[in-house]
Amino acid sequence: MLARLSDSVAIAGGALITARAPGVTDGMGYNSALVAFAMLMVLMLFPSWGMYRVTRTHLFWRCVCAPVFGWLFALTASCLLVFALHRTYRPSGEWLREWAAFSAAGIVFSRLAAHAICLSLARHDIRVRAVAVVGTAAHCRELIRKLGTTSDSVYRVTAVFDAADQPHAIPLGLPTFSDRDAFAAYVRHSRIDELWLAVPLSEGKTIVPFVELFRNDLINTRFIPDVSGLSVFGAGMANIEGTSAINLIASPIASYSLIGKEIFDRVFALFALLVLAPVLIAIAGAVKCSSAGPVFFKQRRKGANGKVFSIYKFRSMRAHAERTGLVKQATRNDPRVTRVGAFLRRTSLDELPQFFNVLRGDMSVVGPRPHAIEHDVIYQDIVDGYIHRYRIKPGITGWAQVNGFRGETDHIEKMQGRVAHDLYYLSNWSFWFDMRIVVATIFNGLVHRNAY
Repeated sequence: MLARLSDSVAIAGGALITARAPGVTDGMGYNSALVAFAMLMVLMLFPSWGMYRVTRTHLFWRCVCAPVFGWLFALTASCLLVFALHRTYRPSGEWLREWAAFSAAGIVFSRLAAHAICLSLARHDIRVRAVAVVGTAAHCRELIRKLGTTSDSVYRVTAVFDAADQPHAIPLGLPTFSDRDAFAAYVRHSRIDELWLAVPLSEGKTIVPFVELFRNDLINTRFIPDVSGLSVFGAGMANIEGTSAINLIASPIASYSLIGKEIFDRVFALFALLVLAPVLIAIAGAVKCSSAGPVFFKQRRKGANGKVFSIYKFRSMRAHAERTGLVKQATRNDPRVTRVGAFLRRTSLDELPQFFNVLRGDMSVVGPRPHAIEHDVIYQDIVDGYIHRYRIKPGITGWAQVNGFRGETDHIEKMQGRVAHDLYYLSNWSFWFDMRIVVATIFNGLVHRNAY
C-alpha cells in the first residue's frame, strides 16, 4: 500500500510542480481528469506487472527501466482515453513532457528507496537454511533445479533420501541415502534446518515413518507432494476460504493479473486499426475485385473458457461450400486460394481484421491461436492438454507462431508441438513475455514458409 501511495504522490506531485508551464491553465479541468486517469491506470497496471515485488536481482531493470516504461505506457493510454472522451482537448506539450519526466523521476526514486529499505531490513533476517529432502531422485533433482535458478532463495538442499524402488537411479551430486538411520544421523550431525517430504501422493505411507523418526527433533518438516504426473501447468497452492489446496488442473494465471493485458489489448487494437485503416481499405478493395464473394470470412471459434465467437479474416479463397462438420485446411498450392489471397496468407495480412475481435473482447493480441471447432473436437482427445489452450483468450499471434508452428497441421506432431508451446506460454505468462512475442511477430513472424 505504501508503494502504491508513493506512486500516486509522484504522479500528482509531478503534475502540480509543472502546472506553471505555458498553456496549462487552458482546460485545467481536463488536465486534472488526465492526471486522475493516469493514477488509476498505474494502480491497475503496476500490480499485474509485478512492479511491487522486492528482489535482490536485476535492480536496474526493476527499479529504473520497468517503472519508466510502465509509466510512459500508462500515460499514453490515459491520453488516448481522455482524447477519445473529449476530442477537442489538447494539453500543453511542454507541460506533458515535464509532467512525464518529473513523475518518472519520482516513481524511480520511490522504487530505489523502497528497495534499499526492504533489502536492509531483510539482511538482518536472512539466513541460508539447510534442507534434507525425502523423495524420488527425479523429483529431488527438479526441486534442486528450481532452488538453483531462484537467486534470492534462502534454502539449500544438502542431503537426499532416495525413496525410489531402485535407489541411486539418478545421481544428484549430493549425499544420497537409502538407509533411514544413516540419513537421520547425518541430518542431526549436520544440523539440518528443514526436512522436506517430496513424495508422490500414492506413497503417503512413506511420510509417517519420517515424521516419527524426527518427532523429538527441532526441525521444520514440510510435505511437498510430487504431483508432476497429475498437474498440467505445474502444481501451485491456492487458498480457498482459509483452506490450502494444491492446483492439479487450474488456470495458471489469476484473473486479476490479466487486467493489464486487457487494457493493453484494447489500446493496442484501437491504435492498430487507426494506423492501418488505409491498408485495411486497400486490402478490402483488392479482395472484392479478386473474386466474387464477401470481403470478410467469418468462422465460429472457441474463446476463453470455451465461449464461442465469430472470428474475422479477409477472405483469401474463392467462395465454396464446406461439408457439414468438416473443415479442410489450406494446403500448399491449394486451388481454392485466390492470387490476392495467397499474398495475404503469405504475409499474414488476412489476419488484420482480428483486431476488431480484440476490440470487442473476443480475442487478445497475444495468446494461443484459435482453431476451427471441428478441429477442436478431433484434437482434444488425441493431444494431451489441448483443451487447456482455452484457459485464456485466443490471440492474433502467439508463442507457437513465432517459433514456426503455424499453417497446416498435416501431421499430429505439428499439433503436439503447437500445443506444447501454447501450454508453455500459459505456464510462463507475463506482460513482458507478451511484449517479446509482439516484437518477434513484427520482425520475424509475419512471413513464414508454412503460411500458404
